[in-house]
Amino acid sequence: MPESSSFKPSLSLLDATMIVAGSMIGSGIFIVSADIVRNVGSAGWLLAVWLITGFMTITAAVSYGELSGMYPKAGGQYVYLREAYGPLMGFLYGWSFFAVIQTATIAAVGVAFARFSAYLVPAVSETHILADLGFVKVSAAQLTSIAVVFFLTWVNTRGIREGKLIQTTFTVSKLLAVFGMMLFGFLLVKDSHWVTNWASGMDAVQDLGRDGDGKTPSGWTRISGITLLGAVAAAMTGSIFSSDAWNNVTFIAGEIQNPRRNIGLSLFLGTLAVTFLYVTTNLMYLYALPLQDIAFPPSDRLATTAATRIFGESGTWIIAVLIMVSTFGCINGLVLAGARVYYTMAGDGLFFKRAGELNVKAVPSWALWAQFIVSSLLCLSGGYGNLLDMISFVVVLFYVLTILGIFLLRRSRPGAERPYRAYGYPVLPGIYIVMGLSFCVLLLIFKTTYAAWGLAIALTGVPIYLITQRARN
Repeated sequence: MPESSSFKPSLSLLDATMIVAGSMIGSGIFIVSADIVRNVGSAGWLLAVWLITGFMTITAAVSYGELSGMYPKAGGQYVYLREAYGPLMGFLYGWSFFAVIQTATIAAVGVAFARFSAYLVPAVSETHILADLGFVKVSAAQLTSIAVVFFLTWVNTRGIREGKLIQTTFTVSKLLAVFGMMLFGFLLVKDSHWVTNWASGMDAVQDLGRDGDGKTPSGWTRISGITLLGAVAAAMTGSIFSSDAWNNVTFIAGEIQNPRRNIGLSLFLGTLAVTFLYVTTNLMYLYALPLQDIAFPPSDRLATTAATRIFGESGTWIIAVLIMVSTFGCINGLVLAGARVYYTMAGDGLFFKRAGELNVKAVPSWALWAQFIVSSLLCLSGGYGNLLDMISFVVVLFYVLTILGIFLLRRSRPGAERPYRAYGYPVLPGIYIVMGLSFCVLLLIFKTTYAAWGLAIALTGVPIYLITQRARN
């Protein structure tokens, strides 16, 4: 089959914005607020966690606009790090992206898709074990998540038009659906818990539910000082995961019309819209449910508990369909964008050569299937919460390095064309760097195991890089 030699710029500003928003909204907003409340324990701190995350996300997005204008090429963040620090740093990001960031995010969202599919089809539940291999138990839910990733990978090998159609359709649908659920939450709930939930204000308490099965409330404990900072960092693993993947649009710069303008604009519009939706959805949770029910919903399915309170018994089915639509569109955006990073790395001689080839539809099909294989292996882990801790640490670490790269490039390449400059430079990018580093340090202290695993996986890229360079030479 003949191959294409270049990407086709066929994505408009609307398409790019839908990729930003659609890649961000997956399963997190429907689940992670429960863990946030268990960590920080009050309405004020629940909203503070989401507002801090929103501020960091929008600040990073408008900062990335400068880099996307300078380097409107496929590969996005990988290209920015390579240009700012050299090929080793670019490779470390690309390696982490392939081993943890993108593939583990696809896996986590796939697991969430399967978890809520079980409401409609009980046979695909996590409790339906199909095989016990000793070191891992394979459930019907895990195979369902793999099947969904397989299907969307296949669709995206058929061309950018097919992937774009799914992304725009499902993103518009879930934006309207999430907004509708939030609105109905305020209109249809008869007994408001707003006043009661806000009685504690910003008094931070913690109940990690360590009794018995790990979810039974063990009693609230007041926290402050360094313990509170650690609790906020732990809570933010969920909100950062829910707000991540906004940068995926930079990976497909070669397929966006007028990328110097549209990438930066889509980053701002997409992150702003999603941040607004996330904050208002949490306001709805506080209106519709008592704080104890937000912290300890059955199986952490917070949105299901809220939907039942809003719509009655039919709420379970309504929210299951909504989350399936949301996660399906999110997986598609992640699959579509991720393979472009491996394509660019292969062009630099830092990834498998076949990943740098485009098929007759002008998409990197080999890279898409390689991404599917790693994502499938991570789906078998089934550990949604553990994947969140590992992803969040590595993601924020590389965001900090990338934004620091803006400062470095202004020094090393002052005359480079910058059609768009980072808003609020140097104050806002500097604030993000301080906040991001603080988050990573606190996560290493208070969520050591999986944060350390994420760091270790990223650092294994150093010997891999040296070995591959020696082999090339």
